[in-house]
Amino acid sequence: MFAIARRFGDLTYGNAFVMLTLTTLFWGGNTIAGRLAVGEVSPMMVVFLRWLIVAAIFVPLFWSRIRSDWPLMRPYFSRMILMAAFGFVGFNSLFYIAATQTTAVNLGIIQGSVPIIVLIGSVIAFGTKVRVLQVLGILLTLVGVTIIAAQGSLDVLLSLAVNPGDGYMLLSCVLYSGYALALRDRPKISGLTFFAVLSGISVLASIPGLIFEVSTGTAQLPSFDGWLVVLYIAVFPSCLSQIFFMRGVDLIGPARAGVFVNLVPIFAAALAVTILNEPFKWHHGVALTMVLGGIWLSERKAGRGN
Repeated sequence: MFAIARRFGDLTYGNAFVMLTLTTLFWGGNTIAGRLAVGEVSPMMVVFLRWLIVAAIFVPLFWSRIRSDWPLMRPYFSRMILMAAFGFVGFNSLFYIAATQTTAVNLGIIQGSVPIIVLIGSVIAFGTKVRVLQVLGILLTLVGVTIIAAQGSLDVLLSLAVNPGDGYMLLSCVLYSGYALALRDRPKISGLTFFAVLSGISVLASIPGLIFEVSTGTAQLPSFDGWLVVLYIAVFPSCLSQIFFMRGVDLIGPARAGVFVNLVPIFAAALAVTILNEPFKWHHGVALTMVLGGIWLSERKAGRGN
């Protein structure tokens, strides 16, 4: 039985589709957690506590590996600080601030902009070749995100009046895209060891935001429900999804892995409607259709190896 379980784990961890699908499911759940956190715990408190919990588990667990791999990490350490500060802390901070001003459906669908930014960054930074169908898929996603940002209203689009929460979410996607691109050239060490170090850096990087909340009187310690939200975020979006995403990037590269982020809107919308009873309007349906079409076009071409 143990051998079967180990074999199953090896097959799962070696399957990019499984790794990235689970990643996006957990991220979709993060949009729900972000909305549930409103009124139960303040945004910067969430960011600090989530990484404190993760670091408290991973840093001691992998301390011996961290020490032995330090010579390999040292040349990359300044980059790792930036990856943690922008990809983990910056993204999360803007995400939870956005959650106080927009819906979970919008949060999830706007997160679909990550593949666009990752693809553009891959072309600029790594000279990645872009295929026609892949471009069409990304453009479909871009149109879908634009519809969400405009709330399905042509007047809103023409006046460039974007909900501040949606704007924060778009900016957070830019930060995470930079992190995803940087994963391509991370130190050649275990993904778990790498993540443990980033989680420790993230605790320190999240302190200034927490100090700002305390100094402005907006900090809020978690209520009982707030702690449940924080624990979910610490285990699934913070731990498992980051490890799975790094594994997916290792297996198929940042450009193709980034396309899977298009699944986040699907999971986020389904969870928001069923758990939060948020309304699902016509423009959400149009945007989701475009997102699904985008991932189909992009992965269809890539899957053929052309």
